[in-house]
Amino acid sequence: MEERTRGEVVRVGVDLAKQVIQVHAVDVSGRVVAARAVRRDRFIEWCAQLPAGCVVAMESCSGAHHWARRLAALGVQARIIAAHHVTPYRLEGRRAKNDANDAAAICEAASRPSMRFVPVKASGQQAVLGIHRLREGFKQERTACINRMRGLLAEFGVVLPQSPERLRCELAQVLEDATNELPGLARLALQQAQEHWRQLDAHIGWCDARIAQHVREDERVRAATQLCGVGPVTASAVVASVGDLRQFRSAAQFASWLGLVPSQNSSGGKATPTCARC
Repeated sequence: MEERTRGEVVRVGVDLAKQVIQVHAVDVSGRVVAARAVRRDRFIEWCAQLPAGCVVAMESCSGAHHWARRLAALGVQARIIAAHHVTPYRLEGRRAKNDANDAAAICEAASRPSMRFVPVKASGQQAVLGIHRLREGFKQERTACINRMRGLLAEFGVVLPQSPERLRCELAQVLEDATNELPGLARLALQQAQEHWRQLDAHIGWCDARIAQHVREDERVRAATQLCGVGPVTASAVVASVGDLRQFRSAAQFASWLGLVPSQNSSGGKATPTCARC
């Protein structure tokens, strides 16, 4: 930005990307002061020119919390907006979606007095959530591995009970049974899959140990585990996802955020209850 425009900017919309970041800056009257693409390695340098207290808004996406923490250190007000709250403010509609239009829509959405922003997560929160996402990925891989083993066994007429524990117990006997139709190569494939299963169990156990450590170290997580039906994994995930529970005005609002209450769907005075997750 030119020297004469630095003090005029009151709000900036930012469309984040891997290499180039699009910015859309406006003054107090809404006049566009700057609309340009900035290289990723020059973005913080560009933001350092902004006046203190300037609002810099971005969509919630990969890296948004990282940038928000860095911007807050510069003295600007970093804001993160959920993507579905930004879409209605793109004047060009879905047929003209590009970085420049997205940045302008983010800037406009951030100006709304009723806009709800995503609280910026601390790096520790994101680290714990990373463990949970890793654990979920391993669980999905384990389920896929078990299904592959069942499918291969079924190809040769061997059908075992649905329980993974029953499969674990009976697989060794099936592999040693010379009377079934399993060829030697298929037995080797099953042994390889069985070893992969063991490795996935070990990886999940490692994640569980990190989650247990989080429970021991965080008083809020320990308190959550005292609730009926809430275990260490759920308590750790909720606390890491929410951070500060004071952002919710009531327990009902928190339940709505979790998706535990029906969403509203009404027109012409006629309401049709629907599941919040549908």
